[in-house]
Amino acid sequence: MLTDWLERLGDGTLLATGGGLIGVAFGFLAQRSRFCLRAAVIEFWHGQFGDKLSVWLLAFCSALVAVQTLVMTGGLDSSAARQIAARGSLSGALLGGLLFGVGMVMTRGCASRLLILSATGNLRALLSGLLFAVTAQSSLSGALSPLRAEISSWKTVEGGAERDLLATLGLTPPGGLFLGWLGFLIAVYFAKRSKLRPGLWLGSIGTGLTVAAAWGFSQWVARNAFDPVQIQGLTFSGPSAEWLMRVLQQPTPAIGFEFGLLPGVFAGSAVGAWMGKDFKLEGFQDGYSMRRYIAGAILMGFGAMLSGGCAVGAGMTGGAIFALTSWLSLLGMWLGAGLTDHWLDPREIPRNLPIAP
Repeated sequence: MLTDWLERLGDGTLLATGGGLIGVAFGFLAQRSRFCLRAAVIEFWHGQFGDKLSVWLLAFCSALVAVQTLVMTGGLDSSAARQIAARGSLSGALLGGLLFGVGMVMTRGCASRLLILSATGNLRALLSGLLFAVTAQSSLSGALSPLRAEISSWKTVEGGAERDLLATLGLTPPGGLFLGWLGFLIAVYFAKRSKLRPGLWLGSIGTGLTVAAAWGFSQWVARNAFDPVQIQGLTFSGPSAEWLMRVLQQPTPAIGFEFGLLPGVFAGSAVGAWMGKDFKLEGFQDGYSMRRYIAGAILMGFGAMLSGGCAVGAGMTGGAIFALTSWLSLLGMWLGAGLTDHWLDPREIPRNLPIAP
């Protein structure tokens, strides 16, 4: 059936349709589960292993298990993903992850979280998301691109086995699946310890499964398309920059998976907010708050392009295929966010920490 649709619609339109549908699922599930790396990091660094950390761990490890299952069953050739096949930057991954983590705390949410919050009426998130997109595009091919290229050149790693963390550790795909299940059991332990509600269990696991769905769908299209198609997963830095250029220039880039992803996430989140009665217009409270969000969005946009992706793109999507640079970026995000939270918000926080006040 999908083959028929591929012949009718063509590669780009089918990829955009799939990206939109997967985006709707991600937006809805992430909104309902309150999936947020920033909130998880703050709970972790404050020694409060509660709902927010449990939700993120369940989502991340669900993605890990599902993606590695695809690899083992032949549904995904992870060696062809750009996070492994292309030359990467270790310096860019670590420093970019650190900057992204700093910005994530300053804006009170990562790139995907800002998009989700924008759909619920959060004007702070909307402005931060727009600035994130502008900075990401500038870092990709604008005024900030020379600085990004310079930092990325400090320490590089060749594509292939050197960028594959499993190969570096001497592990095979079954080893990756074992690590995924081990992580999932740890996530289940924390979820039970925090008495996670059933809805949050389903939402967080479902959020992780959308990462695998993106990889599997793009792999299927790549294998059946007449023209070469790059397999890809969920990410928000590249699509944000691409959508910005669609608005600002002609001719626009060709449509593909990323074309449908952002509108889909926005729509799914809006539906989730409507069902949960979470829609509420919110703005800035004072000048300091606005300066903080603007600075954070700029740091996060540059950090995302430097590290090769956002908290979902580099962290979950790249982490699920065991790309070395993605795990290094994720480490940088946890460190940068933890240090920034200690510096900006050193007070003791309650256990019912709001995800995005």
